[in-house]
Amino acid sequence: MTMGIPTEIKPSESRVGMTPAGVFELTRRQHAVIVQSGAGLGSGFSDGDCLEVGAEIRPTIEAVYAEADMIVKVKEPIAAEYPLIRKDQVVFTYFHFASSEPLTHAMVESGAVCMAYETVEAEDGSLPLLTPMSEVAGRMAIQQGAKYLEKPRKGRGARDHHGHQHGPASQGQRHHAPPCGDGVLQCLQHPAGDCDA
Repeated sequence: MTMGIPTEIKPSESRVGMTPAGVFELTRRQHAVIVQSGAGLGSGFSDGDCLEVGAEIRPTIEAVYAEADMIVKVKEPIAAEYPLIRKDQVVFTYFHFASSEPLTHAMVESGAVCMAYETVEAEDGSLPLLTPMSEVAGRMAIQQGAKYLEKPRKGRGARDHHGHQHGPASQGQRHHAPPCGDGVLQCLQHPAGDCDA
């Protein structure tokens, strides 16, 4: 089977669908892997890194889609990619179909075999490809919350260049953030990381 790794073209997306380690695992099992030139740069991987482990490099996204039996991506295809996806081609990525009716219709019309990372289930019913993303989001929520509490973002308080807190929290007022996500935030609030507390 020929796997294709295109450059992610969704705005603000710099990840790559497969690292050189993944490419190595496929090529050593006799699969062909084609990577769009520059696809890994946003994640710190050069074309040379992919070539060293057996990938072939293609200059354009069109070439990758045209040659690959399976496309491996990070994010859902955007409208510019819809015409590149063909009947019976496997597309493996986070699709989030429920949030985009145009995407859903485009994939149905393409006749592609769409495999959504977020729906892959283990035997125990867990979602092994979605859980790590939820954990990252739970941890990032703390950073994002702090960012939007800063004064330059019109927040209610900010730390100065010495790390001192200003605003309601420094004036003796306590604020509580509601738990969110899959419980990761709650786990981080306990010193021992005890999620059962």
